[in-house]
Amino acid sequence: MSDLIAKLLQGKSVEWKKVIDIFILKNGYTPSKAKNEYWTDGTIPWFRMEDLRANGSILNDAVQKVHQSGIKGKLFSANSIIMATTATIGEHALITVDYLSNQQFTNFSIKEEFNNKLDIKFVYYYFFILDQKAKQDISTSSFPSVQMERLKKWDFPIPPLSVQEEIVRILDAFTTHTAELTAELTAELTMRQKQYNHYRDTLLAFQDGQAEWKTLGEVGEFIRGNGLQKADFTETGFPAIHYGQIYTKYGLFADKSFVFVSNDLAKKLRIADKNDLLIATTSENDEDVLKCVGWLGEKIAISGDMILFRHDLNVKYLAYYFQTKVFQAQKQKYISGTKVKRISKENIAKFIIPIPPLSEQERIVAILDKFDTLTTSITEGLPREIKLRRQQYEYYRERLLSFPK
Repeated sequence: MSDLIAKLLQGKSVEWKKVIDIFILKNGYTPSKAKNEYWTDGTIPWFRMEDLRANGSILNDAVQKVHQSGIKGKLFSANSIIMATTATIGEHALITVDYLSNQQFTNFSIKEEFNNKLDIKFVYYYFFILDQKAKQDISTSSFPSVQMERLKKWDFPIPPLSVQEEIVRILDAFTTHTAELTAELTAELTMRQKQYNHYRDTLLAFQDGQAEWKTLGEVGEFIRGNGLQKADFTETGFPAIHYGQIYTKYGLFADKSFVFVSNDLAKKLRIADKNDLLIATTSENDEDVLKCVGWLGEKIAISGDMILFRHDLNVKYLAYYFQTKVFQAQKQKYISGTKVKRISKENIAKFIIPIPPLSEQERIVAILDKFDTLTTSITEGLPREIKLRRQQYEYYRERLLSFPK
């Protein structure tokens, strides 16, 4: 028990009940999408994970609404909790209106006999503890889900109502303060990012005579990746990179891989070297096509749907230039596909870039590295400060919710 809780309880006891004793649990559902009348002129909020992503975790309206004709039985009651128990497990929200949710969520409504014993905002805050527990109690089937029979037996604390209300007051104030501070830092980071983008584009805009202008095909060689599947990954062996990781795992530069393949498989794959530019050639949107990583490490195997560009330029200079508005604008006439966007190796070779002397490339890189650290590094600058503030808030929230048994 934390000192904070001891001071709040002042010797009073905490009652413990099982989740199934306190809550009515019901699964969400999706009215048939084949029936247009269910989704036309709807008034009943239907919550999905997208609502949490867009609007936070205390919600009184949903992005999508269902018509009364699509309802099976009763609505879930206002002042209930939804928690993701499949797919993206361990996120929850407090819903303050009568509603429906999709089947990703389990709905927790307080039983009538506990209405006078529990403050719903206290319940909402304690579910952050249950979120973490849910992430650690996942079934081993092919589709991740929480072990519901075990979940029902989880312990849930019921401290005196006055203690609950004080905890809510403290956490509400702390939440507001943290949100305001994070918003200020985020606004500052956004401003710095815009400043950085403007400065980068200006620094990489050359006047006549300051640089040669050539196509990528004239200054380097493109080598297409092959044959590497996610199922081929191992924990040790030869370093490897899958094109999807360029979007999810890597920043603009890297020198270490997150996965490996067997040495035998590596002999059959295309291999990138230090100073190669690794480029993803497919994406779900125009913006991410040709997202690149300047490779600064030793040899690494690459997958299909990506290429390596081998050249004699400074790879960081190249990676920075790929981010400029001028370069990004060149993509539009070469992008093909509707659901999956792609640009062919042959068309990438047609892109025109400025090539200043190598010493000038290095000078530009040194300047942009400093801006990049300030705006994007997770260990330095504003992003680190934002992360630390959130961690501090989560630490105190956990201390305030650690009750004795």
